Amino acid sequence: DPVSQQDVEPTEPREHLESFGRAGRRFDRDSPFVIGLTGALGVAVAVGLVEGLIRTGEVLSLIVIALILGIGLDPAVRFLCRHGLSRPWAVVVITAAFLGTLGGFVAAAVPPISHEIAHLSQQLPHYRSDLSTGHGWLGHFVTKFHLQSVVKPPKGSGGLNLNFIGGALGAGAAALSAVGALLVIVILTIYFLAALPKIEATALRLVPASRRERARRLTNEAFIRIGGFVLGNLLTSAVAGIGTFAWMAAFGLPYPILLGLLVAFADLVPFVGSTAGGIVVSLVALTQGLPVAIATAAFYVVYRFAEDYLLTPRVMARTVNISPGVIIISTLIGGALLGIVGALIAIPVAAIIQLLVEEMAFPRMDAS
Repeated sequence: DPVSQQDVEPTEPREHLESFGRAGRRFDRDSPFVIGLTGALGVAVAVGLVEGLIRTGEVLSLIVIALILGIGLDPAVRFLCRHGLSRPWAVVVITAAFLGTLGGFVAAAVPPISHEIAHLSQQLPHYRSDLSTGHGWLGHFVTKFHLQSVVKPPKGSGGLNLNFIGGALGAGAAALSAVGALLVIVILTIYFLAALPKIEATALRLVPASRRERARRLTNEAFIRIGGFVLGNLLTSAVAGIGTFAWMAAFGLPYPILLGLLVAFADLVPFVGSTAGGIVVSLVALTQGLPVAIATAAFYVVYRFAEDYLLTPRVMARTVNISPGVIIISTLIGGALLGIVGALIAIPVAAIIQLLVEEMAFPRMDAS
């Protein structure tokens, strides 16, 4: 049988065969054992990949955020390059501007924060007395809502509420984790800004040469839409910061510039950003009395809905070129799937999907 002879005849030198004997027949790839083993190995590889993605999900999320920021800031880098700067120096200028803004915010925040901490430490005995006796607006608030068991320290704790201490330590650990994640995002964003042309060229080489030009044009259009998303997000954040400054200046609240910058930075995160900033401003408004604090909280509730369902969809529709309905739905789905990260990357992902559908799926459907 020539087929059997071909299977049996090895390709190794004869002197090697004489030492170790003839090779046996190949495994039957249609045997149940080989099929089952191949299937089991395929399932094991798939499970390993899924588990690896789950375990590295947080790191991958940081990488995706940094990549989106790098792509979004790339138009600014190209603008500087068109005006005579090399790309490394343009990246240095953009990075210096960002770090300068961040440093100015920190420099403006440290003195009032340290002053308020010192003032709070001096007023703690007075606040504790009001809480325990039910005097003052704070004591009346605790008494009205039956919160004595929450604010009073348990017996034998030396005057310290252990649950409060545990919560403070947990908040400190979360703050350190957030700072570390922010540092990683900043470093990766700088790297992506510097190496984005090389990354794009390498990715395009994975595409067949006959389709490379079309892939390059689609990639450039996707980069333009991601840049529009970053620009639109900066615009909505600026509106949130200016609105906070105007509200605080109108009611005479302390630190309007500082808290306006804080809300602007926090508003870069969709949904939860403006809410977190509004909580901080409402707590500061307590220094002017409970009615002002309630009015401030109501202002941020109204602004939150206006921004999420009116301002952001309209701005993104102009900068990213997708409909407001798609923006709202994609943000809700992204937030439900991946939380803050999902809400942050939902609009760029929706823009890229819409681009691919318009340029690839619709023409094929229309031609069929």
